[in-house]
Amino acid sequence: MFLVEDNKLIYHYDAEELWIEPWGDNALRIRATKNYKMPEENWGLLERKECKSIIKILENGAQIENGKIKAVVSKGGKIKIYNDKNKLLLEEYSRNRRDVLDPKCSALEVEAREFKPIPGGDYHLTMRFESLDKNEKIYGMGQYQQPYLDLKGLDLELAHRNSQASVPFALSSLGYGFLWNNPGIGRAVLGRNIMSFEAYSTKSLDYWVVAGDTPAEIEEAYAKATGTVPMMPEYGLGFWQCKLRYQTQEELLNVAREYKRRGLPIDVIVVDFFHWPKQGEWKFDPVYWPDPEAMIKELKEMGIELMVSIWPTVDKTCENYEEMLEKGYLIRTDRGVRVGLDFQGATIHFDATHPGAREYVWNKAKKNYYDKGVRIFWLDEAEPEYTAYDFDNYRYYLGSNLSIGNLYPREYAKAFYEGMEKEGQKNIVNLLRCAWVGSQRYGALVWSGDIASSFESMRNQLSAGLNMGIAGIPWWTTDIGGFHGGNPKDENFRELFVRWFQWGTFCPVMRLHGDREPRQPQYGTTGGATCCSGADNEVWSYGEKVYNICVKYMGIREKLRDYTRKLMQEAHEKGTPVMRTMFYEFPEDKNCWEVEDQYMYGDRYLVAPVLYAGAKSRKVYLPEGYKWRDMDSGLVYNGGETIEVALSLETMPVFERL
Repeated sequence: MFLVEDNKLIYHYDAEELWIEPWGDNALRIRATKNYKMPEENWGLLERKECKSIIKILENGAQIENGKIKAVVSKGGKIKIYNDKNKLLLEEYSRNRRDVLDPKCSALEVEAREFKPIPGGDYHLTMRFESLDKNEKIYGMGQYQQPYLDLKGLDLELAHRNSQASVPFALSSLGYGFLWNNPGIGRAVLGRNIMSFEAYSTKSLDYWVVAGDTPAEIEEAYAKATGTVPMMPEYGLGFWQCKLRYQTQEELLNVAREYKRRGLPIDVIVVDFFHWPKQGEWKFDPVYWPDPEAMIKELKEMGIELMVSIWPTVDKTCENYEEMLEKGYLIRTDRGVRVGLDFQGATIHFDATHPGAREYVWNKAKKNYYDKGVRIFWLDEAEPEYTAYDFDNYRYYLGSNLSIGNLYPREYAKAFYEGMEKEGQKNIVNLLRCAWVGSQRYGALVWSGDIASSFESMRNQLSAGLNMGIAGIPWWTTDIGGFHGGNPKDENFRELFVRWFQWGTFCPVMRLHGDREPRQPQYGTTGGATCCSGADNEVWSYGEKVYNICVKYMGIREKLRDYTRKLMQEAHEKGTPVMRTMFYEFPEDKNCWEVEDQYMYGDRYLVAPVLYAGAKSRKVYLPEGYKWRDMDSGLVYNGGETIEVALSLETMPVFERL
């Protein structure tokens, strides 16, 4: 049965109700449920704006058009989606005998929209699509630790882990964008025969699809539907200094003073974890940070902002635990002891999906950090997968409910965004390990987590950063040099560090961080002092040769400040990635859809990171239709060809479009 109601097409068959409605220019939102009522949540999407569709109920089905996109529903309920040139973009994969005239009628009895009931009233949902073109390329979906930019053929977990961020928006080379608008823990298989999306626990199917003629048109439509980042503050455009943790107030100030003594540009320095007495006490430990207001004042006089790490974990012996427990502000476990993480104390996460809990934690941070002058927060999820246990699958998951399991990172950022916004702050930066759809509008700057210090890991981060930009998260960065290990005195690590530092110059945010070897000895016996730090990680810690290279690239970053600000303005206004895949800028150049190891920093600079140890040369493709100037040598090349660039340690290939 077909109905038209409130500018949407409704299909009802047996227990299922299906809604298709316009949701932004050239876009449709498609929902279905087998419960008595469609859920009201918009999840990653902003509220629908008025957009008139054309709906027709036909003899053998129905259709709905919105600009460049059209959905056709057969009388048996099968959906096909076309663009305005009548090109088939998506087709549900079903193999049944509901419509015997369907050329894909089959006795397999596989449903496109499969709702498997689970105890409690939810469903294990699987949505299946035909894989229409063996040459289709798919990008986006967030951050995964693998080296492939093109995701076609990959199996992706829809869940958050340390160094993995599920942001399930996919951009296809066929001319569509697809958002799996469901925060449930699940899985996406982008197979060559079937593409499927799963939610292990949900009440409804919910996805959004848009048609466009270029990747930029699709990306900008997605940004309008889910939101854009605020404008990046000025301090976000320069160099950020960080190590595993500065252990005392004096240690941090001495590092900042040395940067200024050497005349090096630095915008931000970071106080990392365990600067507090206990987890869940959001304040400086007075033993090791005796006068934070004086420290912040001195830093500001040097032109340096302080970033402070905030953890969501609450120690069962801390001063706030009993109050938070009484008010229902802590994540619950279905059974057993309420402990989500056993690291430097038995802890449980605060429930960031609870508005009262968000306000409570912000008020603590406001009193102890914000009111003292801190304006940047590092919202570290503290191994976010270890939060709630799914006993059916013997897995820990983020969130107390699988059906909203991927929502936590966004709500965590929202807590601090809401708080700072109330204080009148507009340009807000929250550094996070994970993000979901819509996190960008809460000032989410995502870094790629606790990754290995290796060239292999560096290659993974390149694909991760580019796909995060496509997934709608334009603020992204890595730990320059990788996080785990790396001895500043090791020549092999120094080479990796240089190559990563050069690449970091052309990332949205340039941040030096890492847990270096050898480890430092314990310096105290109370509070966070029992959590030891790593070796020095400042630019002068790697020897004079490396230092001089770092100084060169810090200078380049400063010269790019006005240009980077322009890119941040585009991200704020249109959702444009700062790091852009080659095909994003040059969609008509077929070679740009094949290149995965270089990218555009904005529209002007082609960046070719050196991704292998001991490399003496590397190939660079220069897109056709333009001339390209080597940023280092000044030589000019014609586009439309691949060149071989000789490498020295002092330089990474960068070409300016003329």
